[in-house]
Amino acid sequence: MEDSVNDDDLLMAETNSVEDMDIAPPPAQNSFSNLTASEKRWYFSQVKGSADPQVTDADIISTVEFNQNGELLATGDKGGRIVIFHRAHDVPAKYGEYAVYSTFQSHEPEFDYLKSLEIEEKINKIKWLPQQNSSHYLLSTNDKTIKLWKIQKKNRKTTGYNLKDEDGNPKQFSKNLIVPKYESTELMIEASPRRIFSNAHTYHINSISLNSDLETFMSADDLRINLWNLSITDQSFNIVDIKPANMEELSEVITAAEFHPHHCNIFAYSSSRGNVKLCDMRAQALCDSYAKLFEQTEDENERSQNFFSEIISSLSDVRFSHSGRYMLTRDYLTVKVWDLNMESGPIACYQVHPSLRHKLCWLYENDSIFDKFECSWSHDDRHIITGSYQNRFRIFNLETQSDYTFEASRELYPTSLGRQPLQALDDVESGKFDTVKKQLHSAWHPQHNVIALAASDNLYLFTGLDPDSLCDSVSSSDCPSSASATHKLNHSNNTTTTTPNSILSSNSDI
Repeated sequence: MEDSVNDDDLLMAETNSVEDMDIAPPPAQNSFSNLTASEKRWYFSQVKGSADPQVTDADIISTVEFNQNGELLATGDKGGRIVIFHRAHDVPAKYGEYAVYSTFQSHEPEFDYLKSLEIEEKINKIKWLPQQNSSHYLLSTNDKTIKLWKIQKKNRKTTGYNLKDEDGNPKQFSKNLIVPKYESTELMIEASPRRIFSNAHTYHINSISLNSDLETFMSADDLRINLWNLSITDQSFNIVDIKPANMEELSEVITAAEFHPHHCNIFAYSSSRGNVKLCDMRAQALCDSYAKLFEQTEDENERSQNFFSEIISSLSDVRFSHSGRYMLTRDYLTVKVWDLNMESGPIACYQVHPSLRHKLCWLYENDSIFDKFECSWSHDDRHIITGSYQNRFRIFNLETQSDYTFEASRELYPTSLGRQPLQALDDVESGKFDTVKKQLHSAWHPQHNVIALAASDNLYLFTGLDPDSLCDSVSSSDCPSSASATHKLNHSNNTTTTTPNSILSSNSDI
């Protein structure tokens, strides 16, 4: 790991710019053209958390993240705590069963006396670093401070000191020297802060993203994006600054940012105006001008007639696909798939809860219209997942254009019955739904069809299995005889494609 960030590396301009670069997926298995038509059958696996209906605000989960191999799963809550789960090794990884591994306090509430501002301890984001040795490292952030944590196992201690006894008290020097030795102890998981990155953001941090060079990461707030070196805590480089000289002229804010998974010089950030800007750090150190702009044009008459158009078009999340060829964005009502080589519009657009479009006034009055839903890619880029209300979540198949609606509920899936098939549901009914129950945060296992979703203070785990392996994971009485026994597909009434060609046809030349 380098001790500093080289300015020349950031300013270096190579022969090909990002406008001329054809960003194609390196691994062939991640291309949509190689997908098969088989559908997964989804099952409830586990639920973690309290069954008490009375939930304290500090216990509400605010972020969920798998590590690079899926062995560990971390959650952060509004109380500043991080809970790490470890995969259960007595069952196959594809079944998605986890046990508590470690719990520690990541952030404490603070108070900025200069600005008379209270800084919450809520964990906004968690990002795992690739494992290099027996220890694990992760980045966690609240509104102002980012911390690098080291998680390691300790199952032995040193004994036989010459100058102190077992209690640590000094003892009389003896001519007979003792050779210290290690003794086995009960296994302990220790979390210790290794770096603290602070005093670089005036506004609330909404995103952190690790670079593919594994040496730097970026953090984004409402108006600025900073680039950090993992080994330097007192210096960062400002790579995006959209703050106007006069704040009255402010027209948009940054909502999310992420590095490209393969190109360390490319990153993207989304805005409240519903667009995504792709930037290339080789072109200039301060990326005020973007290399590509991804925005779906809207009829000006329609925008002027709808008071809520600007609010619901604000993007709450942006994610690159694992192949690096595609990009996923989420606004209030839809989730869109973009091709990085086509800026004119998304190649697919999926309606998440279309029945709520006529309830925007009521949603505005109770502030639910400002909810920030996340989205995720599957490990093979074949599916995407995002949340909705009533603790429901949507899974979209990018090949078949089919979609599923499921609900994460203790009432539907009693834990005493073990692994159970999910019950497919219809879209959230606009007439009766609870805006308090919502699936904001989700994560997809990096190697298997296992998804983790946060609903209030509970963490739900679901697994998707091939039809051939169903009878291996459930009892013979529960083994479905056909695909229709466990799933009900929601077709074009909830799913739309914005281009005449499907995703498969748009990738025929890859």
